[in-house]
Amino acid sequence: MIAIELQLQQHAGLALQAQFNLPIASQTVTINETKPEFTGDYTIVLFAWVKQLGKSPNQIGEAIGNYLLATHPNLYTAYNIVKGFLNITIADAFWISHLASNNGNANYGNAPKNNKKVMVEYSSPNTNKPLHLGHLRNNFLGFSTAKIYEANGYNVIKTCIVNDRGIHICKSMIAWQLFANGATPESTNTKGDHFVGKYYVKFNDNLKLEIAALIAQGTPEKEAEKTAPSMQAAQAMLLKWEQGDMETLALWRTMNTWVYLGFNETYTRIGTSFDKIYYESNTYLLGKKFVDEGLINGVFSKKNDGSVWIDLTAEGLDEKLLLRKDGTSVYITQDIGLAESKVKEYGIEKSIYVIGDEQNYHMQVLSKIAKKLNLPNADGIHHLSYGMIELTTGKMKSREGTVVDADDLLNEMEATAKETTEALGKVKDFSEAALDELYKTLSLGALKFYLLKVNPKKRMVFNPAESIDMQGFTGPFIQYTYARINSILNGNTLNNNLQIVSALLPEEINLIKILEAYPKYVVAACTELDPSIIANQTYNLAKNFNSFYNALSVLKADSEEKKQLRLQICAQVAHVIKHGLGLLGITAPQRM
Repeated sequence: MIAIELQLQQHAGLALQAQFNLPIASQTVTINETKPEFTGDYTIVLFAWVKQLGKSPNQIGEAIGNYLLATHPNLYTAYNIVKGFLNITIADAFWISHLASNNGNANYGNAPKNNKKVMVEYSSPNTNKPLHLGHLRNNFLGFSTAKIYEANGYNVIKTCIVNDRGIHICKSMIAWQLFANGATPESTNTKGDHFVGKYYVKFNDNLKLEIAALIAQGTPEKEAEKTAPSMQAAQAMLLKWEQGDMETLALWRTMNTWVYLGFNETYTRIGTSFDKIYYESNTYLLGKKFVDEGLINGVFSKKNDGSVWIDLTAEGLDEKLLLRKDGTSVYITQDIGLAESKVKEYGIEKSIYVIGDEQNYHMQVLSKIAKKLNLPNADGIHHLSYGMIELTTGKMKSREGTVVDADDLLNEMEATAKETTEALGKVKDFSEAALDELYKTLSLGALKFYLLKVNPKKRMVFNPAESIDMQGFTGPFIQYTYARINSILNGNTLNNNLQIVSALLPEEINLIKILEAYPKYVVAACTELDPSIIANQTYNLAKNFNSFYNALSVLKADSEEKKQLRLQICAQVAHVIKHGLGLLGITAPQRM
């Protein structure tokens, strides 16, 4: 069934052609939902044709309204005009037909497969520290974006690039050599990523002491930062790594393995997965071949010291380094090579990078260079830029140990979910295992919804206390609504042949209208790379269902036909809530 807004657009276009001989593209007709204070379901904006036709909005509205009622009496039942806006009332028969045609449709909200491939790259952790709150927002955005693209018919490849090389890794390695005395995650009963992250903090704490001592001896601060023994040792270790020193590589592999085991534990806990993991240690040389190519065709230029650059000042950016004077590559060089490799390996048409807004400039440069080099599908590079999360005390800093650790936060959220649920006193018949699963489901639902309900581009101040509430704009409120509907449906048989004689009530129409509009929001979330659209629409549905349920009885309706109608509404609300939560990576619990 064609969405009602699209039908109204098409019919309004035909009305203008028939009544005024004005041919227009139907998609240019502006349709809005009618404001609650006016009568009607959808509103056509009339002003666009006033000058062209030389007629008043009322004259145009009357002509369109009369045409719609005359040509589609089973679809449109009334109209009114208010200050240049034509409000149209949709027939009850359409809403009933929508319910009946989608009864039991498990694919409602999903588009047909389109045979297009898209890659979503997210997470991108460093192997010198555990995942933190910022990583959680990144992971939730990436995973949700992948699910949304799948719902829109795409074949999605979820990838991660691990930053497993560089000076930051060497800092953890040096600190382990200095302070660990051979300790391991197993010997200290510590999760691997936490274990390695502890030595990264230790390195920086020790470095501060060394710098302070040098400054006290009269060394200028900037020189002290470079010549401090720890920093000198880290730089020397990085050089050994690049030269392939066996002992250095062995320690590097060992410590990275500890970290990966820790990462995987957290990924499993939050429900994140990848189809392919790239490692910077394998990709950092990929783009070098494009440097020579870019020099030949004039995209890049070489300076007197041998370094290679691109000048993007004419395009509002700046000069960007591609190759250092010693011949070593930089991040942008690697990203160019990896962008080509992704297309070659998977044949993707679109590549979405989920990266914080601190890298907006970097991603602009990557896109422009890819186009200048005529890389395959260069136009398919898209940056899902998101704002950083701040604490109430300010920015998080890994080297100072002031981040909100992901595992600690998950533990805290589970404890809060347990406390909140037990306070409601509705889980006495749950087994201990079922309760543990419920607390995990609620805590993850609360956290994911809290981080995804905000437009990705906005920066956030984290406040976990707001997220776990069973009422209000929260994940648990929506999860509770879903469980509530399941309890209503339990044991009741739905009649597939709806026979509605009496008129639909406003509360019934309102819910069916929200259900009917849901697929367009799934499309919008994909087009705009914005999971918050799904979060807001799913919450809106849950909120309106609770208003409906408080106003009208389902199981004790005035007639069997009304009972069946409302059961059908309940069933489709449950489906859409579960579908919407699923796109956010959130589980809908059967009971609470």
